Amino acid sequence: MANSLHSSGSSMAEINVTPLVDVMLVLLIIFMVTAPMLQQGIDVQLPKEGGKELALDKQFVVTVGPDGRIFFNEQRLSLQKFEATLRAMPEQQKQREIFLRADTSVSYGAVMKIIAAIKRAGFERLGMVTEPTS
Repeated sequence: MANSLHSSGSSMAEINVTPLVDVMLVLLIIFMVTAPMLQQGIDVQLPKEGGKELALDKQFVVTVGPDGRIFFNEQRLSLQKFEATLRAMPEQQKQREIFLRADTSVSYGAVMKIIAAIKRAGFERLGMVTEPTS
């Protein structure tokens, strides 16, 4: 009788790892599909012009979406809040270059308002981002 309890106890100690592997593979596929979407950020149609591709991951980036919404480093702000945020930055950070990405459908006047706000806040170095031609 003790022997039969021992044999049933040992079979309970075995762990079936197949469901765990299945779940891990599904999670891996989900992360592989969603990771590129998270890195793209705000979807804008940039003008196509010559130039080389920039690494904007550690830069100040202002993005103007097709609907005119303003994003500063992927944080949505109104024009007034955007300018106040830039003004509040320390002077040493205002020496860095700020990059402007604007959708092609955004009006010239809207882009000029943002450029004026950047200049009023004390930034002197402004880069305009375009999409490189193939």
